[in-house]
Amino acid sequence: MAKSVRMADIAQRLGISVVSVSKGLSGKEGVSDEMRAKILATAQELGYEMPVKAEASAQRSINIGILVADRHFDESAFYSSLYRSLLNHCAPLGYNCILEIVPAESEQNCIMPTLLVNRKVDALIFMGELHRRYISTVLQYGLPFMFLDFYDDTIAGDSVLSDNTSGGYQMTEHLLSTGRRRIGFVGSVCATSSIMDRYLGYCRALLMAGIEPRPDWRLEDRDSDGRLIQTRLPEDMPEAFVCNCDEVAFNLVELLHRNGYEVPRDVAVTGYDDYRFSTICRPQLTSYRIDVDGMAGAVVSQLRRKLNGKSPLAPTTIVPGAFVRRDST
Repeated sequence: MAKSVRMADIAQRLGISVVSVSKGLSGKEGVSDEMRAKILATAQELGYEMPVKAEASAQRSINIGILVADRHFDESAFYSSLYRSLLNHCAPLGYNCILEIVPAESEQNCIMPTLLVNRKVDALIFMGELHRRYISTVLQYGLPFMFLDFYDDTIAGDSVLSDNTSGGYQMTEHLLSTGRRRIGFVGSVCATSSIMDRYLGYCRALLMAGIEPRPDWRLEDRDSDGRLIQTRLPEDMPEAFVCNCDEVAFNLVELLHRNGYEVPRDVAVTGYDDYRFSTICRPQLTSYRIDVDGMAGAVVSQLRRKLNGKSPLAPTTIVPGAFVRRDST
């Protein structure tokens, strides 16, 4: 059975926005008579099925596909909150969000998501890092897209990020201000761009204090597939750890307790995100609060510009967060 033709297909053929196609098909103002004629001719050529009522076409909402790797979304309070905020920002615009969690096998073998194969969406948000080859394959569908909470230096894509470098710097600077100078970092720095940037912020704070970062105090927290693993404590223990996220910090505090260390008396610990794990941890975690609603609003605003045929305001949007001190330091 032949696949149905969408407005996005007409938009791609003509190099215009989906919104312009919708206006052209429905007879609304906003496109020239010449462009309206091209839209109608292209629709007929591609076999687009016009609705019975033009009014229905005018009211057609835009479908936004949201792709997230299974390893990121599994029990992640942060990405659940980020998705909820996306829904809240899309609803007033009449945008429908369609979430698809990408299994590891599909990601590794470039098996395309159902929402693309069935041509259900008009634009995409990649929420959290996916394998580069998978992203490149998805982008061959030609839909407008945004990266959320990561970037890729080899792919020309617009992104919205937390202020990761500044956050890592602030966490480390705070520990230095408490008199601690032997500070480690927990996070597999090559796993995601966010972890790498938080690590760079940590290194910057140490170097500015005249301290050389120690390789043996950079602890791995993920396997080669990006899933969390049990961190191993070093033989020569530091006085504090900067962790790349609250869940990792929570697990580290549990590990320290099992090995006879008291937090923060013996070892101080900071997290990042300031979500569920920061307050269920005992003691509660000092963390860097990500402005989740600000990130969601920014990515929807940028994607809306693309759907309307405009360029994003900036290729990278950095959304500042806030330092939150609790009892773990």
